[in-house]
Order: sequence, then C-alpha cells, then structure tokens
Amino acid sequence: MTATHHYKSNLRDIYFNLFEVLEIQKRTFEHEPYAHLDEATTREILSRLDALCRTEIDASFVASDRVPLVLDGAGNVTLPEELKRSNAAYKESGFDKLDVPERLGGFGAPPSVSWAAFELVSGANPCVGYYAFGAVIARIIDRLGTESQKARYVKPMLEHGWGGSMVLTEPDAGSDVGAARAKARPVAGDVWEIEGVKRFITNGDFDGVDNIVHLVLARPEGAGPGTKGLSMFIVPKFWVNEDGSLGERNGAFVTNIEKKMGIKGSATCEMTFGERTPARGLLVGEVHRGIQQMFHVIEQARMGVGVKSVATLSTAYLHALAYTKERVQGPDLLRATDKTAPRIAIIGHADVRRMLMLQKCHAEGMRALALFTASIQDEVEIAGGHVAAEAKSLDALNDLLLPLVKGYCSEKAYEMLTLSLQCLGGSGYVQDYPIEQYVRDQKIDTLYEGTTHIQALDLLLRKVGRDGGATLGALLGRIGETLAKEEGGAALAVERQRLGRAVTELQAILAALMGKLGESLQHVGLQGNRVLAAVAETVIGWLLLRQAAVALGKRDAASEPDRNFYDGKVAACRFYCQNVLPSLELTQKLVEESSLELLSLPDDAF
Repeated sequence: MTATHHYKSNLRDIYFNLFEVLEIQKRTFEHEPYAHLDEATTREILSRLDALCRTEIDASFVASDRVPLVLDGAGNVTLPEELKRSNAAYKESGFDKLDVPERLGGFGAPPSVSWAAFELVSGANPCVGYYAFGAVIARIIDRLGTESQKARYVKPMLEHGWGGSMVLTEPDAGSDVGAARAKARPVAGDVWEIEGVKRFITNGDFDGVDNIVHLVLARPEGAGPGTKGLSMFIVPKFWVNEDGSLGERNGAFVTNIEKKMGIKGSATCEMTFGERTPARGLLVGEVHRGIQQMFHVIEQARMGVGVKSVATLSTAYLHALAYTKERVQGPDLLRATDKTAPRIAIIGHADVRRMLMLQKCHAEGMRALALFTASIQDEVEIAGGHVAAEAKSLDALNDLLLPLVKGYCSEKAYEMLTLSLQCLGGSGYVQDYPIEQYVRDQKIDTLYEGTTHIQALDLLLRKVGRDGGATLGALLGRIGETLAKEEGGAALAVERQRLGRAVTELQAILAALMGKLGESLQHVGLQGNRVLAAVAETVIGWLLLRQAAVALGKRDAASEPDRNFYDGKVAACRFYCQNVLPSLELTQKLVEESSLELLSLPDDAF
C-alpha cells in the first residue's frame, strides 16, 4: 500500500494561540521549571515535529485503517509495517518524550507545548500518539509509586520506549467502574496476583516494543464494593526484575481484538489476567486508593481525546477549504437563470461559505479552549503542582475545563465533520479523500474515557457542585473583565454585547437547573448535555473575542498573509457570536421548561 500524506496542520494558529494570545514566552517560560525554554526554541521544536507528522507519521494513516491487526495464539498483536515505521520514527525523533521532565531524560516541555505537539501527532495518525502512551504511564508511576517501583520501572520504560495502557473497563461493567469484578490476591510485599477479564483496552498489546506496562484496577480480596474497594496495580507483559531487567512472560494476555468502526490500527483488546499463568503485579504506592490514582491517567487521556478531536476537525476543515477553492460548479446564485453565466469555484456559494465558517470558528475555537486549558496546567505546575496549596484554585479551574475539552470538543467535532464531508459532495464519501476515515475515527472520542453525558455529570455534579459554583463563577469573572475592558474597542462592540448576553443566559440556565433539582436530580440527566454545551460555547466565545482583539491590534502592521490570517480571526469571532451564541437563549427556555414526562413513558412506547 502506498503512503498517503493526508495531514493538513495549522501551525500558524497554534503559534498564534501560544505566543500572541496566551503569551507563554512570558507567562510560562519566565518561571521554573520551564525557564530553560524560549519562544525561538519552541517554534523550532514544533516546526520540526510538524514536518515529521506531515511525512513519516501520517504516511501510515491509510494502512492503519485498511491493514488488519493480527493476534496470534500467544496473545501477541502484530501491527501493519507502515504503522510500525511511524511508531519507530516518532520514538527515534525524541518528540515522544517532549513532556517528560528533564530529570527523567526528557525535554521538560510545559503542558501548553506538549498538548500543541500532541495535536500535530494525533492529527497525522492518532494511533501513533496512542502507542506512545508508555511515557505517560512512566510519569504516573514516578508520581505515585514507591521508590522501589520507580527505580524498577520508570527509567527502563523511558529509555527503551516500552508501551503502556490503562486497564479499567470490564465486559459487564462498562462505564460503571465500581462494578468491576477483577480480583487481586496478595502474594508477598507489594506483589499481588490479578485475575479477571478486561475489555476495550487501548494498547493491550502491540509489537515493536520490548515490554508493555499495564496499570490495572482490581479488587483486593475482602475489599468492599464500588470504586472505593478498588486498587491499582502495575502489571507488565514481561515481569520486571528488581534491577529493571526483563524476566519471564507474565500472565496478562490479549484474548481478542475488537473489530471497530474506526481507528482500526489502535489495538483495542480484551485482556485476560491469570488464566494461563499467574498475572503478577505490584500494588501502586503504599495505600489502596485505586480510583483516585487512576484518575491521574484518566484525566490525561480525556485531555488527549479532546485535543485529538480538535486535530481531526482542523485537518478536515482545511481539506474542505482546499477543495472548495478548486471545485468549479454552478453559476453565482444571483445569475442562476443566466445560461451564459460562468461557473465558479464553490467557495463562492453562500451555503458553502456558511459551512466553511462554521467549521473554522469551531476548529479554532476548540483549539483555543484546549490550549487555554493547557496554559492553566502550566500555571499549576509553576505553582508547585497538584499538591501545592498555591495551585488549588488553578487546579480546580483545570478540573472544570477538562469535561469541556473532552465532552464538548468530541461531540462538536463529530458534528462539524459532516459539514467537512458535505463540502466535498460525493467525493467526500469515498476513500479518494480522507474525510470518510476522519468521520469513522472521530466517533469513538464521544464514547471512551467517559461518554459525553458522563462529562456533563462530572461538570455539574462534581466540578460545579463541589464548590457551589465558585470556580465557574471565577471563570465567568474573567469573561466579565474582558467585557469591562472593552477589548477590541468599537470594532468588537457588537460581539462583546452578544457575549455579555450569553453570560447572562448561562447564569439563568444554571439557576433554572438548580431550581429544577429541587424537583428531581433527573433534570440533570435530561438537560446535562445542553448545559455542558452552553458552558463550553460561552467560554469559546470569550476566547474567540480575545483572539479577535489581538488580531485587530496587529493587523495593520502585518504583511499580507498575516493580514488575511488576522482578518479571518475577526470574521470567525463575529460569525460565532452571531450564529452560535444565540443558541443559549433556546437552551435557557428548554431548561426552564424541563419536564419529567418522558421518564414516565412505558418502555414499549418508544
């Protein structure tokens, strides 16, 4: 199969976010632990990674979809050769350790830079980004493990590029993690034996690495029910001796590969522990706090899913844009009855322009949301990390933003991809263009690492509910400051007015939902997704307004390509405020009039 270079990156917009709007060269690079970086170095890193992504990493995109994975009788998964070459190229480049701290042999990049880099990789081929998850697992062990566990795993994992996976889901439990039945039996010290079956495990096995380290949730003998009874264990494919060397094959085997709709090159596995031979693992740390520990991994994965959604929509939009500039069909609508009128490129048609701008403002708005969230993660680390008292409010803001990045971006990207495909007409539906694969690859993002409604419940019942809305109120306060400063001047007065109205409507939505909760918690079930979208769209409207204000300040002194870029920023803000933010008015009415009638309908009436 010949390599197909499909990926269209938007490095210009990534730079705009990082250096012109967020100004990480001042806010991040002037502080430890990131003072070893500067803007020029970061641009060079991202530029080199972008080139790698658009050549060697995206070269395996088609093969990942069309060359089946192979599972042998010994639980080993073989990847397509093209995908193995991309994995190797990523590993050899060293960019897979971009966010690994310098003390562990990595580059020590802040989250804002590492998530920008992950957008490039996941846009080129998300499977490659997933197979590099071992570095994340190593960092989690470094954070949570005992000194002995760190010495045994972290350095070998990073130096040799071992794989890694998070192992939660079980066939009968699904999203109800607390219903997990996998068992753990103590052997000696921190060594335990794991028994049970897990399902939908990304990176359960793959070739091209010497070892794969799984973080597994299981219930110790005698532990109570629910998530509180779970513990987390380090379970390697090959046992790791105390000196870090590899020992015998461990009893964690892949027993099936899921046949999937999309991202087929990413091995999604059923894993059976302790059936053929004992599956030994090490209890992470010194306490039984499995679900709290696993959330360090889950939150990383949720952020990654949201960023991957941004990447997929962005490249699809750029394909649609390029096609509409080339495809000539039909006359201008004003001359539709004139048989002699010249045919025009379809970007000249009003409906096509509407579809393009909807994609543009959502792709760029969601990128702004993801990188703003990443910049908050920068500030958390600068303040001393998640355990530091100085980082408490920042950490709470990051927690609030994560369900927006994961839940909203994954849903909206899937919706917008239908417009990307629509712009290509019938050509978009066939494999001559990559968008039909984008659509199939994207749908999973709304499902795993917590479905969209789980994200909505997390946002409303945990993130907003636990502090009485204080963190969300502080975020809305930031929006209020932008409005009070009249950023963008007279040129954005209408947009500020519309954003201000959206904030008022969002506050009314939240107040109405709180009132409904006095009747029944079921109203969150009925309206949660709408409220999640309302919060996300308000925040994105604010971020696009900030971008437009920056663009207006730079436009006149810019060269022509940059003037066009800045004009596009202003246009995206105006279109979003005019065409997206008004949806909050409808959401307000729907929440205010929320009824439980649907819940009393007999099942057979559906």
